[in-house]
Amino acid sequence: MSAKSMTLAEARESWVKWIEPWYLVYALLGAIIAGLIPVLLPLRVGKTGDPAQVGWVMAAVSLGGLSAPVWGALADRYQVHRWVLVVGLSLTAIGLTAFAFVSQPAAWFGLSLLLSVGAAGASTVASLFVVERHPRSEWDQRIGWLQAFYGFGQVFGLLFAGILSNLDLRVGLVVAAALSGFSVILGGLTTTTPARDGRVKVVLHHVARHAEWTIHSPLRFFHRPSLKGLKQFGLVLRSRYGLLLVVWLLTFAGSAAVFSQYPLLMQVVFGISPDISSLAFGAMAGLGLLLYSPAGTWSDRLGSARILQIALLMRLGAFLGLAFLGFTALGFSGLLAIAAFALVVLAWSLMSVSGTALAARLSPVGEGEGMGIFNAVNALSGVVGAVLGGWVAGKWGYATTTIAALLGVSSGLFLSFLFSREEPGPAKVLS
Repeated sequence: MSAKSMTLAEARESWVKWIEPWYLVYALLGAIIAGLIPVLLPLRVGKTGDPAQVGWVMAAVSLGGLSAPVWGALADRYQVHRWVLVVGLSLTAIGLTAFAFVSQPAAWFGLSLLLSVGAAGASTVASLFVVERHPRSEWDQRIGWLQAFYGFGQVFGLLFAGILSNLDLRVGLVVAAALSGFSVILGGLTTTTPARDGRVKVVLHHVARHAEWTIHSPLRFFHRPSLKGLKQFGLVLRSRYGLLLVVWLLTFAGSAAVFSQYPLLMQVVFGISPDISSLAFGAMAGLGLLLYSPAGTWSDRLGSARILQIALLMRLGAFLGLAFLGFTALGFSGLLAIAAFALVVLAWSLMSVSGTALAARLSPVGEGEGMGIFNAVNALSGVVGAVLGGWVAGKWGYATTTIAALLGVSSGLFLSFLFSREEPGPAKVLS
């Protein structure tokens, strides 16, 4: 074998050995829950002309993420990781199928919650398939590739949603359900429940390396909120970490007001068809994947709080631009709106890296508990933002969702300066 072919073989082995067939399950989950659903569900519900209903349905998608502790407890206590994956994906498939054929708002809410709870179950056990089967020295590489599969799945889902949006939306939802059904079969064939080994699970500082829709990210669910952590919530709220949670709630909820209505906002206000806006979102999400490594370097060099503030400033400028375009009759507003939204999406890479680092550093109740609470706030913020976005859009028009985003991001940016001077070691309680 030549030196060149040997080099190619070694290069192939350097990444192939970290990948397992079940990673495809999470690529499909990323395509469904983070790519297809954020586009197809708002468009389907938006046919009724009631933005508030869109908000409630998308809030249910976020609300399901709060079921992660239940799924995690079941998997850990009864050693049913594989069944949690299979049952969770089955619920998602059932919810999507039924969503395509019902038209009652109450049913939509219930089905969104059902498919969301199922996706949360499937996501909860993702990292456990790695950390309970492989030595700790391999976790970084394997989990990094797991993130990559989920992130690329999201990009594919957004691009695919652009194509499906040109068809009957019921067809798109049935296709999404079929993908989920296929993932049930694939997950059942490629996974086995890890043997109980009694190892203590350590803190994972990996960030969710994909675009904004992190509600059901497998990496978010490795750390789940626990009763122990919640009992110390008073200490949490009086710490610099508590300030971070408030900042995250304000900024993430404000942004979620726009994201929950995204395809309708782009269509109604800026005249951009859902296929174009979905393709643009997918391209932005793909580009954002390239920013994670630089964001980590910048965070180490300048400090996580500074990088978070830079990201929030980017979003503030972008939402200002969207608000201005939304309330004026400027020419080329559609193209400019896509450019502004691109800045919103790219800022997420910086927010995800810096926010995760700050949560681990500032938590006064231990890194694991702190990350669990931080991840719960992610889901709660999505609920608040979706309901808020639906309410303001229904009352004053879709363009006002950008005002809600402006208020949330600007308030969070102001409060972020209260903990901007980072200190090593445990967080200090505010006096």
